[in-house]
Amino acid sequence: MNLRAGDMVEVRSREEILTTLDKEGKLDALPFMPEMLKYCGQQLKVIKRAHKTCDTISKTGGRSMKNAVHLEGVRCDGEAHGGCQAECLIFWKEAWLRPAQSTSSGKSAVNADGMVRSQAIETAGDQGSHCSEETLRRASRRHSESTASGQERFVCQATELLNATRPLAWWDIRQYITDVSSGNASIGELIRVFLFSMFSKTLKLRGYRAKVWLFNRIQRFRGGTPFPATDGTLTKTPVATLNLRAGELVEIKTQDEIRSTVNRDAKTRGLSFDREMVRYCGGRYKVRSRVEKIINERTGEMMSLPGDCIILDGVVCTSRYSPRRLLCPRSIYPFWREIWLKRVQ
Repeated sequence: MNLRAGDMVEVRSREEILTTLDKEGKLDALPFMPEMLKYCGQQLKVIKRAHKTCDTISKTGGRSMKNAVHLEGVRCDGEAHGGCQAECLIFWKEAWLRPAQSTSSGKSAVNADGMVRSQAIETAGDQGSHCSEETLRRASRRHSESTASGQERFVCQATELLNATRPLAWWDIRQYITDVSSGNASIGELIRVFLFSMFSKTLKLRGYRAKVWLFNRIQRFRGGTPFPATDGTLTKTPVATLNLRAGELVEIKTQDEIRSTVNRDAKTRGLSFDREMVRYCGGRYKVRSRVEKIINERTGEMMSLPGDCIILDGVVCTSRYSPRRLLCPRSIYPFWREIWLKRVQ
């Protein structure tokens, strides 16, 4: 379908989608999760074309994906995966969607439906035994594997991402052409990202402090984001408790204030202050939720997160400063320690 950001689509019916899936509830190794069933029949907007993503399992950089998009506001609620609270943006294969306008014409809907379903079934392989909703729920867990303590392991789009994608070199120019042509990014945004990337490479030469100082002076003049330095000097990091709740308004502390609370690995009590978070420093946002458990994408185990982990509304990773995964459209929610935030009365 070659969908672009801004296109309106309709999620196909449960019956149509189930015929595209293999016996493990996957298409092109990407799981269709039970949490996605509630959107069947709904019309939604494409927010990004998911032609690429980032490797959060092995940390190797970018990965390419075929025929997939992200839909506006559609994130996993973890209902079928032990209540995972990561709220990952869901991947949608184009075979699971149809153009919203195709429903206005019975003939065009049938033609589009037949074409996409045939392609999807051919891709999925042998469809001798159709997938069912019960299959999807069983497939969300690895029943044959367990930890030493007997803890169950989960299967979701995040844990299977390496199987559903291929390595993508950061220098492959085709991905950036798609970023612009799909509406994921503007030409201006692409230029700014490339300029920063080139500037970062010059820092390996002499004059690091002088170059960063000059960069920050220019950014301060134009109201831009300062250089995203995140490392600190502490060996033991401090604790602060605000007991924040969803809906409360907070202000993110300045970059320097947060750096004063992290160690040399840019972590406060094990939680990283990532360079993609710097652009939000000084801004005010509402607390979306407290995160207490998420699935370990490498092992599939449910992890309990000690201490305070906060998700803020509208604060997502934009991959503008991260080498090897520039302009990744995945929009992951970063986690914030309460010591990095101020409650706004």
